[in-house]
Amino acid sequence: MIVRGHERVLVQGITGRQATYWTARMQDYGTRVVAGVSPRKAGITHCGVPVFGSVREAAEHVPLDVSVLFVPPLSVKPAALDSVAAGVPKLVILTEHVPVRDTMHVIAAARKAGTEVVGPNTAGLVTPGESSVGFMPAFDPSIFRPGRVGVVSRSGSLGTLACLNIVRAGLGQSAFIGIGGDPVLGTRTRAALEVLERDKRTEAVVLIGEIGGDMEEDAAGYLPQMSKPVVAFVAGRASPPDRRMGHAGAIFQGDRGSYSSKRQALEGAGAVVLDTPSSIGPALLAMEKSDGIR
Repeated sequence: MIVRGHERVLVQGITGRQATYWTARMQDYGTRVVAGVSPRKAGITHCGVPVFGSVREAAEHVPLDVSVLFVPPLSVKPAALDSVAAGVPKLVILTEHVPVRDTMHVIAAARKAGTEVVGPNTAGLVTPGESSVGFMPAFDPSIFRPGRVGVVSRSGSLGTLACLNIVRAGLGQSAFIGIGGDPVLGTRTRAALEVLERDKRTEAVVLIGEIGGDMEEDAAGYLPQMSKPVVAFVAGRASPPDRRMGHAGAIFQGDRGSYSSKRQALEGAGAVVLDTPSSIGPALLAMEKSDGIR
């Protein structure tokens, strides 16, 4: 999922402390926030936009393209289903610790309705120079600037580090897609790669993975179909094999999910897999000479 500057964004839970802060940051960046939802405070104006009691009510007054959720874990299911029922085409679920059963229910309903979902437990999306949806530091020019490198990351912090190294190399990003760290997600790594492969602004891709799950192995199956080079970093190389690490998605499935399994799959499919995030910039610059990345 990529959110463009013209798309209209609704913030669910807009009157909360974190939502208030990040809504202001999104607006400062140029994101077109047009409305908010807070059932107990419907009728007020907050962050300069009208607040409604539900997404369906908001949709009756203003067209919506994206809804971003700043709501507690047990409120995610009803809030997300409200957006799906209202016909909002894109849904960004920032919340972590969402019950897996609730997530599965939301994703099933979204697929049936044709709604794209990113998350849960995502740091959000950034289209440098256009929009920011979530809580990534898009406002910091040392981390984000317009360019031709698409970034897919399970981790917000590692994704931020990758973007920092891209800018330090004199390059910029076409889009940042934070897919989230939960075991069940609306958008998996492979789907995000498919989005960036179709994106005309993207000329190369940085993939930030983690141990656990099989998303990187699954994504490796798509790499031979891509026309764009991929640089990858997988976190967890030194993690103890008998200990759960990091996100909820860091769960092993037989031989799949380990660092060696992911690296072997990605390298076998043609990706350049790096040992450290600091190598991302040099690797992209090496590609720039032959592939024309800007």
